[in-house]
Amino acid sequence: MSIDLNTAGKGGLRIVFMGTPEFAVASLDALVQAGYQVVAVVTAPDKPAGRGMKLTESAVKKYAVEKQIPVLQPEKLKNPEFIAELRALKANLQIVVAFRMLPEIVWNMPALGTINVHGSLLPQYRGAAPINWAVINGEKETGVTTFKLKHAIDTGDILLQKSFPVGEDETAGEVHDRMKGIGAELLVETINLLVAGSLKERAQTDASGELKHAPKLFTETCKIDWNQSAGQIHNLIRGLSPFPGAFTYVNEKLFKIYRSKKEITHHQQPAGEMLTDGKSYIKFACSNGYIHATELQMEGKKKMMVEDFLRGRPF
Repeated sequence: MSIDLNTAGKGGLRIVFMGTPEFAVASLDALVQAGYQVVAVVTAPDKPAGRGMKLTESAVKKYAVEKQIPVLQPEKLKNPEFIAELRALKANLQIVVAFRMLPEIVWNMPALGTINVHGSLLPQYRGAAPINWAVINGEKETGVTTFKLKHAIDTGDILLQKSFPVGEDETAGEVHDRMKGIGAELLVETINLLVAGSLKERAQTDASGELKHAPKLFTETCKIDWNQSAGQIHNLIRGLSPFPGAFTYVNEKLFKIYRSKKEITHHQQPAGEMLTDGKSYIKFACSNGYIHATELQMEGKKKMMVEDFLRGRPF
């Protein structure tokens, strides 16, 4: 280790922050507000977006520019020019929040290593979509982990963890919005302990039972299987809300459901049969009752509440 943090304190840290979406901005802002020196941010290149395909900056870049923090936007993380720029910053700590997988030449560069903020209680839900899968699987609790990066994804030594409950009807988006603040607080707590010399690392152990994974979400993940139970389908809907959205087909048109409620009852309808009074409800038959679509979007239409949707006489 090239610095003595016990004597240098916060001023001894030179941090490079790596992240892209709004989720990462909360952690970056928490570091800045806590008085830590962020010497640069690394974020995704500007991308065309919207109808005019105008180049759009990432949420992290917008924040960094506002705070006059230098920004690096490499296309490839192994690019020799980027590696040289990164080395020139002489950072002794890197922090990663919602960013790409890093090559070893990057994560192993700083003397104090690279710390990642991950949206689950590791070792559970390693992977790209931990919030979504925790909700899809009906977890009553999830949390945030800070850990040190190493070769295999999401397997590094755990630093700190904080858990919190998940509501029965809470969507992945709502969990995300709570989690970004909790993760930001945990990151600052982690760095404070690092500076104080009292941060303890512990290896991840997989001995606590079956590991649940959080792979990237694909289209087939999002298609509703009406042969499942109301509980399973309700969890899928809220786990994919607000994005990418669970879907079915109605009159051969894509029909997304963003919020739902369960009705547990015995019935004779075939799985997936749609029923509506044309005024206040749309529900679909499943294995042990019905799923009411309370917020939805028909292909080519805006997202809306069911009453507003039916007021337009869509069927």
